[in-house]
Amino acid sequence: MNDLVDRIPEDRRERARSALSATFGRSPVTSLESITAGASASSYRIELAGRSYLLRLESPKRDAVRNPHRSYPCMRAAAAAGLTPAVHHADAGAGVVIADFVQERALADYPGGTAGVVRDLGSLIARLQEVPAFPPVFDYPSMIGHLFGQLLESGLFVPGLLDRHREGFERIRAAYPWDATALVSSHNELNPSNLLFDGERLWLIDWETAFRNDPLVDVATLTMFHAATPELEGLLLRSWLGRAPDHLLLARLRLIRMMVRLFYGCAASLNALGSTEAAVPATDFDAPTPAQFRDEVAQGRMKAGAPKAQRIVGKIALAGFLAGLAAPEFEEALVTVRRG
Repeated sequence: MNDLVDRIPEDRRERARSALSATFGRSPVTSLESITAGASASSYRIELAGRSYLLRLESPKRDAVRNPHRSYPCMRAAAAAGLTPAVHHADAGAGVVIADFVQERALADYPGGTAGVVRDLGSLIARLQEVPAFPPVFDYPSMIGHLFGQLLESGLFVPGLLDRHREGFERIRAAYPWDATALVSSHNELNPSNLLFDGERLWLIDWETAFRNDPLVDVATLTMFHAATPELEGLLLRSWLGRAPDHLLLARLRLIRMMVRLFYGCAASLNALGSTEAAVPATDFDAPTPAQFRDEVAQGRMKAGAPKAQRIVGKIALAGFLAGLAAPEFEEALVTVRRG
């Protein structure tokens, strides 16, 4: 390998060299550009022999959810199904992936506009759920309960501020039937950063949190980020199901969506732990609207993934959970789901 690889931090450099050599032999890297340098992974766009590839180097840190020995087989299965770019190298032990690089285009250019995006996302999720079942981790409500427990102990919010969240979550958890035999292959984190448009089609990327889950988790996440109106939600569901949803499915979707909001509220808030942004416990959930936050990021006034941004995302999601509890449809959904 040539000197370009020396730009990679020393603690990850030799893993990169080994993966590149195993995949491409002695072919030289002619270009290397850093894309992300986060705590969980560093990614680079590299060029060899006139083609572009993605080089992803995981952090050595592992936990029950972020584990390449589980996520890499999920990624390979998704690639075989044409849902994510082709994978050329995936070494779970070393935590290195080399895949085709996708040059991203703005979703504003998508054929058919927002409706086209939503329709095709429904089809993508249907195809994902047909992939042979990903490995299990643990049930989604238990994972959220664990994260929420960490949030309660974190000191990020003043005592008592999360009491309504705790009560609401326990009510949802008691009402929602968890059927381990009905779980399907799921991405579990389909926020906008994990969706790419290449000018022709959509790709799902970053399978770090992929595992077997309730079919509605990915659908609920998409309704939050891409299909927030009743019309778009209906389009997404019809594309995913191949038919109109029934009353029970809509009730289950409402409750799952609230669990997803709580997941994002916990995960984003905890990501800010230890930063100066988290030094003072929050006394409320005041935050920009999701649209205002996206505009701040798009205009460069807010850095996505930074502790300040994570703190805001956490507040937005936790405020959304409370709004869901206050909606009259919540009680109706609980009753409908309990009755089945």
